[in-house]
Amino acid sequence: MRRQRLFALGVLILVAAGVALAATLTPVGSSTRRHSETSGATTSSTQEAPPKPKPPPTAFAVGLSVQTFVDSSRSETLPDGTTQPRTLITEIRYPAQGAVGLADLRNAPAASAYGPYPLIVFGHGFAVTPGSYSHLLQAWARAGYVVAAPVFPLEKAGAPGGSNESDLVNQPKDMSFVISSMLEAAAAGSGPLAGLIDPTKVAVAGQSDGGDTALAVAYDHRFADPRVGAAVVLSGAEIPAEGSFEFPAGGPPLLATQGTADTINFPNFTTTYFEAAQRPKYLLQLIGAEHLPPYTVPSTQLHIVEGVSVAFLDSYLKHTAGALARISAIGQVPGTATLTAEP
Repeated sequence: MRRQRLFALGVLILVAAGVALAATLTPVGSSTRRHSETSGATTSSTQEAPPKPKPPPTAFAVGLSVQTFVDSSRSETLPDGTTQPRTLITEIRYPAQGAVGLADLRNAPAASAYGPYPLIVFGHGFAVTPGSYSHLLQAWARAGYVVAAPVFPLEKAGAPGGSNESDLVNQPKDMSFVISSMLEAAAAGSGPLAGLIDPTKVAVAGQSDGGDTALAVAYDHRFADPRVGAAVVLSGAEIPAEGSFEFPAGGPPLLATQGTADTINFPNFTTTYFEAAQRPKYLLQLIGAEHLPPYTVPSTQLHIVEGVSVAFLDSYLKHTAGALARISAIGQVPGTATLTAEP
């Protein structure tokens, strides 16, 4: 009996010692629980780190939207003597969602996720429309630019009473008005252009009379728009009716192109203003090219114009690494094109 009591007492002592040891190792049960929860939260936070954003594609599908901008502060006089507010139907090409191709996608959703994009406002030549330059304008949009090309109301092909070149003096203000209209549409809270344009990255471009227009908007003190950050002038010149002007110091970078066999805008017209322009400036000469074909007809020379102009805009608007070197690399093609670079 005494042995049984001693045995029971020993068991009780061992149990008590075990409880005391457990209490010493784990003073508060909830502390272990909190530590476990904290460790779990740390692991979860590491696993839920946001993924890195995808780089923009090297080429986009091209969307096309046509909008009408009305400048009620100015008017135009029609051949029958009637007047109306200055009205600019504008073809807008932009980076769009969808498969990359050679056709415009009418009113396609914009590729907004990779924007905002630089803006190019393009002026067409005499007695044509922006549609004549669709390949070039698509190339710019495909490369990540929003391209707005107004139809000049009295110089266009099919204008009432015939195309009227005397209206050229009114086109620089048309181009500035389209810049304002595009930036306002992009700043709006809704609409197809909302958030799509970077207002600090604006270029003007044009061919023939449209080139004269772009040159004036970029550099002529009578028309210069301070928002312009680069200019692409394709077989253009100073506006004849306005006379010459002095190029300002610190003006936008210039890319001029000229066909050596152009009998409408003579090569010396381009070399005259190019020599007067301040640096940085580039002159692309297209050997044996006439006035319109190298900007409208698919060819090796159009491909060169597209490549050089995209590289130029990438360099001076997007500040893309390596773009400056591409300008000369694309523009120097023996027997086809030469490039004078003064960066």
